[in-house]
Amino acid sequence: MRTPLPWSAFPVLACLLAFFAAGCRPAEETPQPVSAQPSETPAAELTADVSHAKPLSYINPLTPEQIEEGWLLLFDNETLFGWSGDPGINWHVADQAIAASEGPIGLLLTTVRFADFELSLEFKGSPGSNGGVFVRCAEAPSDPATDCYEVNIADDHPQGFLSGSLVAHAPSNPGFSTTDDNWHQMHVSAVGNLFRVSIDGRDVCEFRDERSGWRPSGLIGLQKNSGELAYRNIRIKPLGSRELFNGTDLAGWREVPGGKSVIDVVDGSIHVVNGPGFLETEETFQDFLVQFEARTHAPELNSGLFFRAERGTEQAPSNGYEVQIHNGFHEGDRNRPNNAGTGAIFRRVEARRVVADDLSWATITLLADGPQIATWVQGYPVVNWRDQRTPDPNPRKGLRLEAGHLSLQGHDPTTDMSFRRIRLAELPPKN
Repeated sequence: MRTPLPWSAFPVLACLLAFFAAGCRPAEETPQPVSAQPSETPAAELTADVSHAKPLSYINPLTPEQIEEGWLLLFDNETLFGWSGDPGINWHVADQAIAASEGPIGLLLTTVRFADFELSLEFKGSPGSNGGVFVRCAEAPSDPATDCYEVNIADDHPQGFLSGSLVAHAPSNPGFSTTDDNWHQMHVSAVGNLFRVSIDGRDVCEFRDERSGWRPSGLIGLQKNSGELAYRNIRIKPLGSRELFNGTDLAGWREVPGGKSVIDVVDGSIHVVNGPGFLETEETFQDFLVQFEARTHAPELNSGLFFRAERGTEQAPSNGYEVQIHNGFHEGDRNRPNNAGTGAIFRRVEARRVVADDLSWATITLLADGPQIATWVQGYPVVNWRDQRTPDPNPRKGLRLEAGHLSLQGHDPTTDMSFRRIRLAELPPKN
């Protein structure tokens, strides 16, 4: 959102814009400093080892087709942003890969959960090394049989769980060495209780967990067990989403009363002009991943997607967290957003880079997992933030973990925005 005018110096203007202020800047909200360096709090019993510095450059290997399909980078090729590691391990980035060679057995974990997905990455191990890729992992796993699904990386294992095996569940035999100082490609799919693993294009393991306590969601993890391990090109495609907008009409949505925005369906997208105004879902959502495409129709327009929002009223139309949409940046430097940046959680944490361009469609992804919130723009990670405020039903004032509405914003009279392909997958409760 834009910085408000100093209304105290313009009392007449203040009266005329009172409604506008109520819709965008509630007086009772106490703003928090906006940090240009997104903060992270590690998962329980883990110690963070995550470079918070903004990338010096921008590397996004995703193709336009992959971005449209919903692929996300879990590793930005430059930093450990979005990861949290066990203490004592020398997790670091070298040659656009995450590497470790020293320290005890341990993990580097994402800070947010995923449910159904396809995971693609490359790994390299020194001869005799032992590592693994953990999926649907608990925050502090102690037993691979119950706390995660471990896709092993090893050419030798006492129980026969060679590379591609799901340790304690299903063995595999890739038929070739995978710890030979060469890069190997791994693909893992998890859909419901069915898991499939391939290495270098060869299907090596398929397992359906028939237990009553199978894990429907969890963190993604990289393991350093022994030897030198490296991982790169780590990306994930969330599955299981459903459309919230049918492309034809506004079924399932309602306009918040009192708004000035004109909201229509034009060419298969939700078109919002003028403002302020809000269009919110009739349903509410608690923990979820939502992906949508947004387009500005003029430079540096301001809009947003509100989430876990209280039901909008004329007096309080937008009491929720906000994923900011604003593509402006300072002095040609996309690492310096001039209004928090697209993908920011407005008034809480800035986007570390402005990835989207005005006048073009951009895919924005939000993952809300309890107090941990992450966003991606064009599949590139821009925010990883944990809300540590005192709980409050209004996310403008404090932490809200309860379900709430999604709401599209018409910010002001200059608003001219389009939204399409709004799809959401709810996260199951933690187990």
